[in-house]
Amino acid sequence: MAKPFPFLLLLLAFHSFLHISFAVNKIGVNYGTVADNLPPPSTVASFLKSQTTIDRIKIFDANPDILRAFANTGISVTVTIANGDIPSLSKLESAQSWVSNNILPFHPKTVVNRIAVGNEILATSDKNLIAHTLPAMKALHQALTLANLTNIQVSTPHSLGILSSSEPPSSGTFRRGYDRAIFAPILDFHRQTKSPFMVNPYPFFGFSPARPETLDYALFKPNDGVFDQVTKINYTNMFDAQMDAVYSAMKRLGYDDVELVVAETGWPSAGDPNQPGVSLDNAASYNGNLIKHVNLGKGTPLMPNRTFETYIFSLFNENLKPTVSERNYGLFKPDLTPVYDVGVFTQHHRSWLIMVVESKFKLTDVVYYVTAGGGPTSGPTAQAPSGSGESKKWCVPKRDASEAALQANIDYVCSSGIDCGPIKEGGPCFKPDTVRSHAAYAMNAYYQASDHHNFNCDFGHTGIITYTDPSYETCTYPYAAEGEGKKFYPLAIVSKLNAHPANLYDCTC
Repeated sequence: MAKPFPFLLLLLAFHSFLHISFAVNKIGVNYGTVADNLPPPSTVASFLKSQTTIDRIKIFDANPDILRAFANTGISVTVTIANGDIPSLSKLESAQSWVSNNILPFHPKTVVNRIAVGNEILATSDKNLIAHTLPAMKALHQALTLANLTNIQVSTPHSLGILSSSEPPSSGTFRRGYDRAIFAPILDFHRQTKSPFMVNPYPFFGFSPARPETLDYALFKPNDGVFDQVTKINYTNMFDAQMDAVYSAMKRLGYDDVELVVAETGWPSAGDPNQPGVSLDNAASYNGNLIKHVNLGKGTPLMPNRTFETYIFSLFNENLKPTVSERNYGLFKPDLTPVYDVGVFTQHHRSWLIMVVESKFKLTDVVYYVTAGGGPTSGPTAQAPSGSGESKKWCVPKRDASEAALQANIDYVCSSGIDCGPIKEGGPCFKPDTVRSHAAYAMNAYYQASDHHNFNCDFGHTGIITYTDPSYETCTYPYAAEGEGKKFYPLAIVSKLNAHPANLYDCTC
């Protein structure tokens, strides 16, 4: 009989963090094409519309084949003007010609929602491009208005290199010399045209290999956070800190009312040997946690209650990019199988992709589940019921978890929007007044609020799934009651996540 555990490790490698899709409100992808093995645009458009919840894309040109393919899909498209074309488009006549050739033949059947004028122009240090960027934006906006296309916005994406200071977030300041001369007029344009300021925050480039604790901070994982002495805010993730640094810079110029759009952000799943922070698990953690964070609508400490339109970089692994890591930012491989899944598949797509085969194996250390109509979850578990169909699960601390780690878990959970009222003084779960007891409630509350995915009970290897109700006296722990009619399988064979016939790998069950 083939051994089951190596198979499960292979399954985990291919489908790390596969889980039930949660509602996606403002998540898009950057659809890059620096590759010679990608599917045709019509296939991509059909795949995104029918099998994912992605409802917006950003492309790095105005490729007519892509624009034609996305007609009648309802998926909105941000097109990009090449950096080298910017100077010529600063004249209205040229801008009108560009709109006539690149927008009018496709819109509105293809929903073009925005034109990005170049990409990270300031980073080029090209004075000619920098000087012509805003005139080109104004000319294009005027051309769109004259063509009665007033619903298409004009903007330009910026790297975080536009900031001379970003730590702490309250110190965010635009580069000297560019602040009043370049950014104030651009922001004024955005205010007047009700268009967003676009930025490309990449926590991947912000964490320091010399400070390992910054990796968890970048990945939205439990950490001690970074305290801003000015605002008295403790930031628990780098994405919020980077966004608030941009906001602070905008506020210094008096433009804190301008909306922000995340034009690019992502994490590579593979890289050069020993490249710090690069792994499949880290890529899945960052993008999965990012999507969840954005769609909670909490915003950031300085921009509360905002849901940022966010474009993950990127849709595909692109094999013609120069470095290993640059070739491995994709959510999908060219054959449309996921590199890892962050919850962008539709529920309908999952229900027929997931194949389950009941087994007689009993694993008490690590158990991998799939649910009919859902996706597999993975993680450490306490003694699992065998064949009971039990669906009540809680998250509690491991016995060997230190108090320092558990206190960090409490701080992280209670600062992420989870209601920690029950463990505050006077609450039904305040007593016993111990770190371990309070951590148990907080960790479980976070787990329940995270769609019951077992990896959300990891907490830096300090959490464990239990099937024993930890409730006591007046303290009731909520539990993860899975959807009606779903059945748990202690071991399952899952097909490769694509439209091909199921590939069951090598397993004797």
